[in-house]
Amino acid sequence: MNASQAMNAYKSVGVQSAVEDASPHHLIGMLFDGALDRIASAKGAMERGDTGVQGALLGKAITIIDNMRASLDHQQGGDLAGKLADLYDYMERRLLEAGTKADPKILDEVSSLLREVKSGWDQIPEDLRR
Repeated sequence: MNASQAMNAYKSVGVQSAVEDASPHHLIGMLFDGALDRIASAKGAMERGDTGVQGALLGKAITIIDNMRASLDHQQGGDLAGKLADLYDYMERRLLEAGTKADPKILDEVSSLLREVKSGWDQIPEDLRR
């Protein structure tokens, strides 16, 4: 095993540990971070003209956002859950458009939207987190 493989194995165990020990609230925070990281990396790939990497990273970001949309509780979340579902759907469509147009401004838009939603998520009081 070379150093790169060892580092990847270490990261994998670290992520697995973090997920196993995380509360549902923290897991959603991790999803926000993961989507934002992939969008930022996709933007770098876009700027380098590496369309293969760009596409793979945008696909992962879309999958993360789609999973966040699918995990919304429409029974308890009511109107807010519906609006978030619509926003997540919009973000997914914009990421697809960014990939086809190679437009980093669209990536900035989606990142900004995600950071704003994440900011609200992070401000949920501790006693309301489940």
